[in-house]
Amino acid sequence: MKNTIKMSNTLSLSLPWLLPLMLIILWQTAIMAGWITSSFLPSPWGVIKQGVKLWQEGSLQANIGISLYRATIGFVIGGGLGFLLGVVNGVSKMARTTFDSTIQMLRNIPHLALIPVVILAFGIDETAKVSLVAVGCLFPMYINTYHGITSVDSHLIEMGKSYGLSKLDLFRKIIFPGALPTILMGVRYALGITWTTLIVAETVSADSGIGYMSTNAQQFMNMRTIFLCILIYAGLGKLSDFIAKTLEDICLDWRE
Repeated sequence: MKNTIKMSNTLSLSLPWLLPLMLIILWQTAIMAGWITSSFLPSPWGVIKQGVKLWQEGSLQANIGISLYRATIGFVIGGGLGFLLGVVNGVSKMARTTFDSTIQMLRNIPHLALIPVVILAFGIDETAKVSLVAVGCLFPMYINTYHGITSVDSHLIEMGKSYGLSKLDLFRKIIFPGALPTILMGVRYALGITWTTLIVAETVSADSGIGYMSTNAQQFMNMRTIFLCILIYAGLGKLSDFIAKTLEDICLDWRE
């Protein structure tokens, strides 16, 4: 029985990596067989060697660190503000009537279309890049938080009131736990938006970050560095998704 459980756990951990590994093997095979020219699509081994070279130079880890800083600060600011607005509008009918319509109008504006406005308002330094990421994270967190709170079973709320719970206890013991699965889904979605926004933000008048590395490599047709940056973004996206799923497992273990 224990061996079966162990094998099942091993399979569940390894299976998600099976398809990416097969794609990498097919990619390397296609280059070695000459099906694809390496000047257009470098081999995985060539990309790895380029990564090692940049790491030894110190530029790779420096740019990854800068991108992580921008993504983290932007997510905390935008996600935090979206969460607070979602909570306030979710629990207060007056706040919902006052603010929700305006937020919904702003939500439908593509946040990447705000790049010229952000540059005019904040310049081209770190504030502009972090602000753009924050705007991208705000609305997914708001929508999911608002929807989660307003979708809590009304019968549970009435039961809490009948037990004499205060408004704070009602929120803490019934509303927030009921909305938490949807809120965490918003965290997961906002983390994905963080990286797609940062890719664009770091290609606009940037002098550091992974996006800057990719743009700079494009000018010299350095395909190895370009694909290295793509793989780094994919890895960071996977890491963010893993963190979000782990957070779900920890916070929602009561569902088991």
